[in-house]
Amino acid sequence: MVIEERRTQKMEKKNIDWSNLGFSYIETDQRYVSHYKDGEWDEGGLTSDANVVLNECACVFQYAQTCFEGLKAYTTQEGRIVMFRPDLNAKRMADTAKRLEMAVFPEERFLEAVHKTVEANAAYVPPYGSGATLYVRPYLFGSNPVIGVKPADEYQFRVFTTPVGPYFKGGAKPITIRVCDYDRAAPHGTGHVKAGLNYAMSLHAIVDAHNQGYDENMYLDAATRTNVEETGGANFLFVTRDGKVVTPKSDTILPSITRRSLMYVAEKYLGLQVEEREVPFEEVKEFAECGLCGTAAVISPVGKVVDHGKEICFPSGMDAMGPVTKKLYDTLTGIQMGQLEAPKGWIHVVC
Repeated sequence: MVIEERRTQKMEKKNIDWSNLGFSYIETDQRYVSHYKDGEWDEGGLTSDANVVLNECACVFQYAQTCFEGLKAYTTQEGRIVMFRPDLNAKRMADTAKRLEMAVFPEERFLEAVHKTVEANAAYVPPYGSGATLYVRPYLFGSNPVIGVKPADEYQFRVFTTPVGPYFKGGAKPITIRVCDYDRAAPHGTGHVKAGLNYAMSLHAIVDAHNQGYDENMYLDAATRTNVEETGGANFLFVTRDGKVVTPKSDTILPSITRRSLMYVAEKYLGLQVEEREVPFEEVKEFAECGLCGTAAVISPVGKVVDHGKEICFPSGMDAMGPVTKKLYDTLTGIQMGQLEAPKGWIHVVC
Protein backbone atom coordinates (compact mmCIF):
# COMPACT_ATOMS: atom_id res chain seq x y z
CA MET A 1 0.00 0.00 0.00
CA VAL A 2 2.80 2.40 0.87
CA ILE A 3 4.55 1.59 -2.42
CA GLU A 4 1.38 2.29 -4.41
CA GLU A 5 0.83 5.61 -2.64
CA ARG A 6 4.40 6.71 -3.34
CA ARG A 7 4.07 5.75 -6.99
CA THR A 8 0.79 7.71 -7.28
CA GLN A 9 2.39 10.74 -5.68
CA LYS A 10 5.38 10.54 -7.99
CA MET A 11 3.20 10.27 -11.08
CA GLU A 12 0.75 13.07 -10.23
CA LYS A 13 0.33 15.03 -13.44
CA LYS A 14 0.50 18.77 -14.04
CA ASN A 15 -2.76 20.64 -14.41
CA ILE A 16 -2.71 20.77 -18.21
CA ASP A 17 -5.58 20.46 -20.68
CA TRP A 18 -4.00 17.46 -22.41
CA SER A 19 -6.72 17.09 -25.04
CA ASN A 20 -6.15 20.62 -26.38
CA LEU A 21 -2.36 20.64 -26.55
CA GLY A 22 -0.85 21.83 -29.82
CA PHE A 23 2.50 20.90 -31.32
CA SER A 24 4.47 23.72 -29.71
CA TYR A 25 6.98 24.35 -26.93
CA ILE A 26 5.93 24.32 -23.27
CA GLU A 27 8.73 24.70 -20.73
CA THR A 28 9.08 21.80 -18.31
CA ASP A 29 10.84 21.66 -14.93
CA GLN A 30 14.18 20.02 -15.71
CA ARG A 31 16.61 19.61 -18.58
CA TYR A 32 19.97 17.86 -18.93
CA VAL A 33 23.27 19.53 -19.80
CA SER A 34 26.85 18.30 -20.22
CA HIS A 35 29.91 20.29 -21.32
CA TYR A 36 32.86 19.16 -23.44
CA LYS A 37 36.14 20.95 -22.72
CA ASP A 38 39.84 20.03 -22.88
CA GLY A 39 39.05 16.83 -24.73
CA GLU A 40 36.46 15.30 -22.41
CA TRP A 41 32.84 15.50 -21.31
CA ASP A 42 32.02 16.48 -17.74
CA GLU A 43 29.69 14.30 -15.67
CA GLY A 44 26.61 16.33 -16.70
CA GLY A 45 23.36 16.63 -14.83
CA LEU A 46 19.90 18.14 -14.57
CA THR A 47 19.16 21.84 -14.21
CA SER A 48 16.04 23.94 -13.77
CA ASP A 49 17.52 26.79 -15.86
CA ALA A 50 16.01 26.78 -19.35
CA ASN A 51 18.34 29.46 -20.71
CA VAL A 52 21.56 28.94 -22.67
CA VAL A 53 24.17 31.72 -22.36
CA LEU A 54 26.89 31.80 -25.03
CA ASN A 55 29.54 34.15 -26.33
CA GLU A 56 28.54 36.21 -29.37
CA CYS A 57 31.21 34.42 -31.42
CA ALA A 58 30.17 30.88 -30.45
CA CYS A 59 30.75 28.43 -33.31
CA VAL A 60 27.09 27.47 -33.45
CA PHE A 61 26.19 31.06 -34.36
CA GLN A 62 28.96 31.58 -36.89
CA TYR A 63 29.19 28.25 -38.70
CA ALA A 64 26.01 26.33 -37.75
CA GLN A 65 27.88 23.51 -36.02
CA THR A 66 24.83 21.91 -34.46
CA CYS A 67 22.73 18.76 -34.67
CA PHE A 68 19.70 17.34 -32.89
CA GLU A 69 17.45 14.34 -32.39
CA GLY A 70 13.74 13.93 -31.74
CA LEU A 71 11.93 11.16 -29.87
CA LYS A 72 8.91 10.75 -27.62
CA ALA A 73 7.96 9.44 -24.21
CA TYR A 74 4.56 7.79 -23.82
CA THR A 75 2.27 6.58 -21.08
CA THR A 76 1.37 3.00 -21.94
CA GLN A 77 -1.86 1.13 -21.32
CA GLU A 78 -0.34 -0.24 -18.08
CA GLY A 79 0.57 3.25 -16.85
CA ARG A 80 4.32 2.98 -17.47
CA ILE A 81 6.34 5.78 -19.02
CA VAL A 82 8.40 4.51 -21.93
CA MET A 83 10.50 5.73 -24.85
CA PHE A 84 10.60 4.20 -28.32
CA ARG A 85 13.99 2.94 -29.58
CA PRO A 86 16.17 5.71 -28.08
CA ASP A 87 19.30 3.66 -28.80
CA LEU A 88 18.84 4.41 -32.50
CA ASN A 89 18.64 8.13 -31.76
CA ALA A 90 21.88 7.83 -29.78
CA LYS A 91 23.65 6.13 -32.69
CA ARG A 92 22.29 8.58 -35.26
CA MET A 93 23.48 11.56 -33.22
CA ALA A 94 26.92 9.97 -32.89
CA ASP A 95 27.05 9.46 -36.67
CA THR A 96 25.98 13.06 -37.26
CA ALA A 97 28.56 14.43 -34.83
CA LYS A 98 31.35 12.53 -36.60
CA ARG A 99 30.26 13.93 -39.98
CA LEU A 100 30.22 17.49 -38.61
CA GLU A 101 33.57 17.13 -36.78
CA MET A 102 31.88 17.55 -33.40
CA ALA A 103 32.72 15.85 -30.12
CA VAL A 104 30.64 12.66 -29.96
CA PHE A 105 28.46 12.33 -26.88
CA PRO A 106 28.78 8.65 -25.86
CA GLU A 107 25.75 6.57 -26.82
CA GLU A 108 25.32 4.98 -23.37
CA ARG A 109 25.39 8.45 -21.78
CA PHE A 110 22.85 9.68 -24.33
CA LEU A 111 20.46 6.96 -23.12
CA GLU A 112 21.12 7.88 -19.50
CA ALA A 113 20.55 11.58 -20.23
CA VAL A 114 17.20 11.16 -22.00
CA HIS A 115 16.08 8.69 -19.31
CA LYS A 116 16.90 11.11 -16.49
CA THR A 117 15.28 14.05 -18.26
CA VAL A 118 12.02 12.21 -18.93
CA GLU A 119 11.97 10.78 -15.41
CA ALA A 120 12.49 14.25 -13.91
CA ASN A 121 9.59 15.58 -16.00
CA ALA A 122 7.25 12.61 -15.49
CA ALA A 123 4.47 14.95 -14.39
CA TYR A 124 4.45 16.37 -17.92
CA VAL A 125 4.07 13.02 -19.69
CA PRO A 126 0.45 13.05 -20.92
CA PRO A 127 -1.84 10.29 -19.64
CA TYR A 128 -2.68 7.23 -21.72
CA GLY A 129 -5.53 7.81 -24.14
CA SER A 130 -5.11 11.59 -24.31
CA GLY A 131 -3.53 11.48 -27.76
CA ALA A 132 -0.66 13.59 -26.43
CA THR A 133 2.97 12.67 -25.72
CA LEU A 134 6.15 14.13 -24.25
CA TYR A 135 8.49 15.24 -27.02
CA VAL A 136 12.17 14.79 -26.17
CA ARG A 137 14.78 16.96 -27.92
CA PRO A 138 18.49 16.11 -27.44
CA TYR A 139 20.84 18.53 -29.19
CA LEU A 140 24.55 19.23 -29.51
CA PHE A 141 26.38 22.41 -30.54
CA GLY A 142 29.76 24.12 -30.71
CA SER A 143 29.86 26.56 -27.80
CA ASN A 144 33.25 28.35 -27.72
CA PRO A 145 34.20 31.46 -29.78
CA VAL A 146 35.40 30.56 -33.29
CA ILE A 147 36.10 33.22 -35.91
CA GLY A 148 38.22 31.23 -38.37
CA VAL A 149 36.40 28.51 -40.27
CA LYS A 150 37.14 25.42 -38.19
CA PRO A 151 35.37 23.08 -35.71
CA ALA A 152 34.73 24.24 -32.17
CA ASP A 153 36.92 23.07 -29.27
CA GLU A 154 34.08 23.08 -26.74
CA TYR A 155 30.55 21.69 -26.99
CA GLN A 156 27.33 21.44 -25.06
CA PHE A 157 25.00 18.44 -25.13
CA ARG A 158 21.51 19.20 -23.87
CA VAL A 159 18.12 17.53 -23.59
CA PHE A 160 14.82 19.29 -23.03
CA THR A 161 11.24 18.01 -23.10
CA THR A 162 7.87 19.50 -23.96
CA PRO A 163 4.38 17.99 -23.91
CA VAL A 164 2.75 18.04 -27.32
CA GLY A 165 -0.66 17.20 -28.69
CA PRO A 166 -1.35 14.86 -31.60
CA TYR A 167 0.17 16.06 -34.84
CA PHE A 168 -3.23 15.78 -36.50
CA LYS A 169 -6.27 17.29 -34.78
CA GLY A 170 -9.37 15.29 -35.66
CA GLY A 171 -7.56 12.55 -37.52
CA ALA A 172 -4.88 12.17 -40.17
CA LYS A 173 -6.35 13.63 -43.35
CA PRO A 174 -4.34 13.09 -46.54
CA ILE A 175 -2.18 16.03 -47.58
CA THR A 176 -1.19 17.50 -50.95
CA ILE A 177 2.49 17.87 -51.77
CA ARG A 178 4.40 19.31 -54.70
CA VAL A 179 7.53 18.30 -56.56
CA CYS A 180 10.09 20.85 -55.41
CA ASP A 181 12.45 22.77 -57.69
CA TYR A 182 15.00 23.10 -54.88
CA ASP A 183 17.46 20.37 -53.87
CA ARG A 184 17.41 19.03 -50.31
CA ALA A 185 20.89 17.48 -50.21
CA ALA A 186 23.86 17.18 -52.56
CA PRO A 187 25.58 13.89 -53.37
CA HIS A 188 28.30 13.28 -50.77
CA GLY A 189 26.74 16.05 -48.64
CA THR A 190 24.94 15.93 -45.28
CA GLY A 191 21.53 14.55 -46.29
CA HIS A 192 22.16 11.32 -44.39
CA VAL A 193 22.75 13.03 -41.02
CA LYS A 194 20.49 15.12 -38.78
CA ALA A 195 22.35 18.42 -39.03
CA GLY A 196 20.57 21.66 -38.18
CA LEU A 197 21.80 23.21 -41.41
CA ASN A 198 19.72 20.72 -43.44
CA TYR A 199 16.57 22.10 -41.86
CA ALA A 200 17.64 25.73 -42.25
CA MET A 201 17.98 25.32 -46.01
CA SER A 202 14.54 23.71 -46.26
CA LEU A 203 12.69 26.62 -44.63
CA HIS A 204 12.39 28.77 -47.75
CA ALA A 205 11.09 25.81 -49.76
CA ILE A 206 8.43 24.88 -47.20
CA VAL A 207 7.25 28.47 -46.74
CA ASP A 208 7.00 28.80 -50.52
CA ALA A 209 5.08 25.51 -50.72
CA HIS A 210 2.62 26.72 -48.07
CA ASN A 211 2.20 30.03 -49.90
CA GLN A 212 1.34 28.06 -53.04
CA GLY A 213 -1.27 26.00 -51.18
CA TYR A 214 0.74 22.79 -50.66
CA ASP A 215 1.39 20.99 -47.39
CA GLU A 216 4.91 19.72 -48.13
CA ASN A 217 7.64 19.29 -50.74
CA MET A 218 8.75 16.16 -52.53
CA TYR A 219 12.50 16.42 -53.13
CA LEU A 220 14.09 14.52 -55.99
CA ASP A 221 17.74 13.45 -56.04
CA ALA A 222 20.03 16.39 -56.76
CA ALA A 223 22.28 14.49 -59.18
CA THR A 224 19.69 13.41 -61.77
CA ARG A 225 16.34 14.78 -60.48
CA THR A 226 14.73 11.49 -61.49
CA ASN A 227 14.40 9.59 -58.18
CA VAL A 228 12.24 10.31 -55.13
CA GLU A 229 14.24 11.19 -52.01
CA GLU A 230 12.26 12.61 -49.07
CA THR A 231 10.56 15.75 -47.79
CA GLY A 232 12.16 18.42 -45.61
CA GLY A 233 11.64 16.34 -42.48
CA ALA A 234 10.24 12.90 -43.29
CA ASN A 235 10.90 9.75 -45.34
CA PHE A 236 8.51 8.49 -48.01
CA LEU A 237 6.68 5.19 -47.83
CA PHE A 238 4.70 3.83 -50.79
CA VAL A 239 2.29 0.91 -51.19
CA THR A 240 1.97 -0.86 -54.54
CA ARG A 241 -1.37 -1.92 -55.97
CA ASP A 242 -0.65 -5.50 -54.89
CA GLY A 243 0.14 -4.49 -51.31
CA LYS A 244 3.96 -4.35 -51.27
CA VAL A 245 5.51 -1.64 -49.06
CA VAL A 246 8.29 0.29 -50.80
CA THR A 247 10.60 2.99 -49.45
CA PRO A 248 13.27 4.97 -51.35
CA LYS A 249 16.93 4.08 -50.91
CA SER A 250 19.62 6.72 -51.26
CA ASP A 251 22.88 7.82 -49.63
CA THR A 252 21.40 11.30 -49.15
CA ILE A 253 18.27 10.27 -47.23
CA LEU A 254 18.13 10.57 -43.43
CA PRO A 255 17.73 7.07 -41.91
CA SER A 256 14.35 7.59 -40.24
CA ILE A 257 13.81 5.46 -37.13
CA THR A 258 10.06 5.51 -37.72
CA ARG A 259 10.47 4.38 -41.33
CA ARG A 260 12.77 1.50 -40.35
CA SER A 261 10.28 0.45 -37.67
CA LEU A 262 7.34 0.59 -40.08
CA MET A 263 9.14 -1.58 -42.60
CA TYR A 264 9.82 -4.17 -39.88
CA VAL A 265 6.18 -4.02 -38.79
CA ALA A 266 5.01 -4.44 -42.39
CA GLU A 267 7.04 -7.60 -42.85
CA LYS A 268 7.02 -9.23 -39.41
CA TYR A 269 3.61 -8.23 -38.02
CA LEU A 270 1.47 -7.82 -41.14
CA GLY A 271 3.16 -10.36 -43.43
CA LEU A 272 3.63 -7.87 -46.26
CA GLN A 273 6.41 -7.83 -48.82
CA VAL A 274 8.81 -4.91 -48.27
CA GLU A 275 11.40 -3.34 -50.51
CA GLU A 276 13.98 -0.59 -50.01
CA ARG A 277 15.22 0.58 -53.41
CA GLU A 278 15.55 3.52 -55.75
CA VAL A 279 12.11 4.87 -56.62
CA PRO A 280 11.98 6.67 -59.98
CA PHE A 281 9.57 9.61 -59.92
CA GLU A 282 7.93 8.16 -63.04
CA GLU A 283 6.80 5.21 -60.90
CA VAL A 284 4.92 7.34 -58.34
CA LYS A 285 1.73 7.38 -60.41
CA GLU A 286 1.63 3.57 -60.23
CA PHE A 287 1.40 3.36 -56.42
CA ALA A 288 -1.86 2.82 -54.55
CA GLU A 289 -0.87 4.68 -51.34
CA CYS A 290 1.74 7.16 -50.19
CA GLY A 291 2.76 8.40 -46.76
CA LEU A 292 5.39 10.49 -44.99
CA CYS A 293 6.87 8.87 -41.90
CA GLY A 294 8.53 10.52 -38.93
CA THR A 295 8.46 10.93 -35.15
CA ALA A 296 5.82 13.65 -34.98
CA ALA A 297 2.93 11.99 -36.81
CA VAL A 298 4.21 8.42 -37.36
CA ILE A 299 2.60 8.46 -40.84
CA SER A 300 1.16 11.47 -42.69
CA PRO A 301 -0.97 10.12 -45.56
CA VAL A 302 -0.47 11.77 -48.95
CA GLY A 303 -3.48 12.01 -51.23
CA LYS A 304 -2.03 13.99 -54.11
CA VAL A 305 1.34 14.91 -55.63
CA VAL A 306 1.47 17.89 -58.00
CA ASP A 307 4.30 18.04 -60.52
CA HIS A 308 4.26 21.56 -62.01
CA GLY A 309 0.52 21.49 -62.59
CA LYS A 310 0.21 17.77 -63.35
CA GLU A 311 -1.69 15.96 -60.61
CA ILE A 312 -0.98 12.43 -59.40
CA CYS A 313 -3.95 11.30 -57.31
CA PHE A 314 -3.53 8.12 -55.29
CA PRO A 315 -6.41 5.59 -55.30
CA SER A 316 -6.52 5.84 -51.48
CA GLY A 317 -8.05 9.29 -51.96
CA MET A 318 -8.16 12.56 -50.01
CA ASP A 319 -10.55 11.54 -47.23
CA ALA A 320 -8.63 9.03 -45.10
CA MET A 321 -5.47 6.91 -44.83
CA GLY A 322 -5.24 4.05 -47.28
CA PRO A 323 -5.96 0.59 -45.84
CA VAL A 324 -2.34 -0.61 -45.69
CA THR A 325 -1.08 2.71 -44.34
CA LYS A 326 -3.77 2.58 -41.64
CA LYS A 327 -2.74 -0.94 -40.60
CA LEU A 328 0.88 0.16 -40.38
CA TYR A 329 -0.04 3.21 -38.32
CA ASP A 330 -2.31 1.27 -35.95
CA THR A 331 0.25 -1.51 -35.45
CA LEU A 332 3.22 0.76 -34.72
CA THR A 333 1.28 3.04 -32.38
CA GLY A 334 -0.12 -0.06 -30.70
CA ILE A 335 3.45 -1.21 -30.03
CA GLN A 336 4.45 2.22 -28.73
CA MET A 337 1.45 2.45 -26.39
CA GLY A 338 1.82 -1.06 -25.00
CA GLN A 339 -1.27 -2.49 -26.67
CA LEU A 340 0.81 -4.91 -28.75
CA GLU A 341 3.91 -6.85 -27.80
CA ALA A 342 7.05 -5.05 -28.96
CA PRO A 343 10.15 -6.59 -30.54
CA LYS A 344 12.98 -7.04 -28.08
CA GLY A 345 14.79 -3.79 -27.31
CA TRP A 346 12.24 -1.45 -28.88
CA ILE A 347 10.69 -0.16 -25.65
CA HIS A 348 12.83 1.62 -23.06
CA VAL A 349 11.02 1.76 -19.72
CA VAL A 350 11.61 4.98 -17.75
CA CYS A 351 9.35 4.34 -14.78
